[in-house]
Amino acid sequence: MTEAILLVGGQGTRLRPVTVNTPKPMVPAAGVPFLAHQIARAADAGVTHIVMATCYLAEVFEPYFGDGSDFGVHLEYVVEDEPLGTGGAIRNAAERLTGGPDDPVLVFNGDILTGLDIRGLVDAHLAARADVSLHLVRVEDPRAFGLVPTDADGRVLAFTEKPQTPEEIVTDQINAGCYVFRRSVIDSIPAGRPVSVERETFPGLLASGATLHGVTQDTYWLDLGKPESFVQASADLVRGVVPSSAVPGPRGEALVLPGAEVAVGAELTGGTVVGAGARIESGAVVHGSIVLDGARLGADTKVSASLIGARAVVGPRTVLDGAVIGDDALVGADNELRAGVRVWCEAELPSAALRFSSDR
Repeated sequence: MTEAILLVGGQGTRLRPVTVNTPKPMVPAAGVPFLAHQIARAADAGVTHIVMATCYLAEVFEPYFGDGSDFGVHLEYVVEDEPLGTGGAIRNAAERLTGGPDDPVLVFNGDILTGLDIRGLVDAHLAARADVSLHLVRVEDPRAFGLVPTDADGRVLAFTEKPQTPEEIVTDQINAGCYVFRRSVIDSIPAGRPVSVERETFPGLLASGATLHGVTQDTYWLDLGKPESFVQASADLVRGVVPSSAVPGPRGEALVLPGAEVAVGAELTGGTVVGAGARIESGAVVHGSIVLDGARLGADTKVSASLIGARAVVGPRTVLDGAVIGDDALVGADNELRAGVRVWCEAELPSAALRFSSDR
């Protein structure tokens, strides 16, 4: 198995304002665009050719990754003029594949962090002689995901997208967003129109008698669709909770990139990342957060589980807990932003303009 399709066309609306200027897979996590971690994991598993299916802000991918040679793979880029959905994007990108009709093709989403054994998934696919194999994970609350029950041999029995009633929750196994397709199955997906692989392709294959195989691995898995998940993923990469050869530094409590300044008396913990050119002033306490390039945290700020956009400025003594600050925003001194508060790109929040009481 040497080929893969990487789906990176989504707009990342749930991550705004972080994704106003940057597509979600290119938002830095643990010091590099999140996509770099996925490419590194694929390369480590033996993938040598990746076709990147792009749409939103498609022009930013190739200048960073080039032909992929610096990452140990050959990269190609396919741009959708209009969003084609997951199935349509796979079919569109398949034009650049070179393998035969029975060859396996790895397909994975650009917003999932996982400790999946990619090689093990492909081996299981080949052993089952499946048409499609799906990586499955078990979650406590599956209501927000696609359910995939299987029999004792791993054969997929049904698909239920985001169940609405208790009766529909027949399993805790969910579609984890990584697949292995037989190449000929990809070629059977209708071309030139939007197709949902979850709602159309997989149910259609199951109804036609195709062999769909589920592989459940007890491993790290996180959907990065929400800001709190993205920040958590970055922290887990920095701390080595999930491995990635793309992390540009040793694992530990913090990752400070070259050119960043951290004043004496500042405290960085919990997998915090400080981007190039950023500055953390004395007395600041930053836990499990992302501070992007050129941002500045004033003296005695308290920042936890937050994402600070590029070149944003946070004034002294301000508290951020689970907040998202957009690129070039200015948050004045003595503010308190909690519980998912978002400040838009280039917005200005005056000093002491917003505070939350301790009993809220």
